[in-house]
Amino acid sequence: MMLRSLPKLSIIFPSSTNPRHLANAAQRFISSGTRKTTITRPTSRVKIGVSTPIPIRCMSNSPISSQNASEDPLQRSKLLTSTDDYYGGVIVELDQPIDSTTFVSSLRASILHWKKLGKKGVWIKLPIDLVNLAEALVKEGFWYHHAEPNYLMLVNWIPESPNTIPANATHRVGISSFVVNEKHEVLVVQENSGQFQGTGVWKFPTGVVDQGEDICVAAVREVKEETGVDSEFLEVLAFRQSHNSFFAKSDLFFLCMLRPLSSKIQIQNLELEGAQWMPFVEYTAQPIMQKSDLLKCINDICLAKIDGRYTGYTPVPTLSSFSDQQFYMYLNAGALKKSSS
Repeated sequence: MMLRSLPKLSIIFPSSTNPRHLANAAQRFISSGTRKTTITRPTSRVKIGVSTPIPIRCMSNSPISSQNASEDPLQRSKLLTSTDDYYGGVIVELDQPIDSTTFVSSLRASILHWKKLGKKGVWIKLPIDLVNLAEALVKEGFWYHHAEPNYLMLVNWIPESPNTIPANATHRVGISSFVVNEKHEVLVVQENSGQFQGTGVWKFPTGVVDQGEDICVAAVREVKEETGVDSEFLEVLAFRQSHNSFFAKSDLFFLCMLRPLSSKIQIQNLELEGAQWMPFVEYTAQPIMQKSDLLKCINDICLAKIDGRYTGYTPVPTLSSFSDQQFYMYLNAGALKKSSS
């Protein structure tokens, strides 16, 4: 017979006990377990009562207190995997599918965790196939930092201190190639798009430096792509910084000097209407050259270089402590050599 509950027996004895009354009461209590009878009050002064049955409960090896039972579900959510950056922040790179509800729960728990650790900026990199989580991140206080073809980066600032997360890349880098031969002829082109389209203006080959590309490499590439002429990079003659030039971004524009290694021209019809070798004096005589302060300044620099009165900056291969990749330092090598001798 399985024991489900135990009645609680309460016997109250009078001031003068009677063994015979006690024995009768006990016998009636035992009999009540085998038949459905009601225990009547005995004529003696002995009183027997039955309380509410107390269920027997199995206890867990790890009992949960009322405090733990009401614990915030965020504390039990799985934290997002992250790595520390160099500035007291964390970087999260999501690479596995996750539903929005589970993601938000993990994100909130992670924010609390990072806050306790004293972390500052939070960077979350969303691959293109998880871009559906961007809305949830924005609702949790994140904002867009930048986007690339295969991912979207969102950021947040945890502490109450001023936000020091750096802005997205603020500059575009462009080059203009001053390619001059021994006859003092310069390589010039006419564009079939852009601001000079249809104006008849001849200009130096220009272009935008690709991501991860060095200025000296970009100048040679652009000349080859537009005109088919092979060239060798010599110097950065000057550079100009302007603002609000491309979707509110700033622009760094480098004037580069190159030596031609071939002379045959084969134009790129997609971007150009024409290309030719033109005497430098004829190039500078164009009406637009007299109206633009910038172009007049560029022409003065180029003429001074042709005459040997100007020295630009040559690329010197260097290494840095934060990368194994070779970089270039552009400097006046001749002046540096003289100062060291």
